[in-house]
Amino acid sequence: MIFHNTLDIADVVRELQAEGRPVDPLDLAQVSPYLTEHIKRFGEYSTHELGITPDVYDARLDVDFSVLGGDDKAAAA
Repeated sequence: MIFHNTLDIADVVRELQAEGRPVDPLDLAQVSPYLTEHIKRFGEYSTHELGITPDVYDARLDVDFSVLGGDDKAAAA
């Protein structure tokens, strides 16, 4: 669930950027892919798609997270 939510968040960020809207890394830092409402955390999910190989995932977002501070090495990665 968390990875799927992360994919959805990344897609929305890319769509906003494609529309020319700025994405503030401080705003994005407040978004969490770990949602606990409206999901069944431990089950009753379909597993018929487990054998399907997903498309390649591009993890890079064109957002400057260095403004958030933290470790310089992590910001450069």
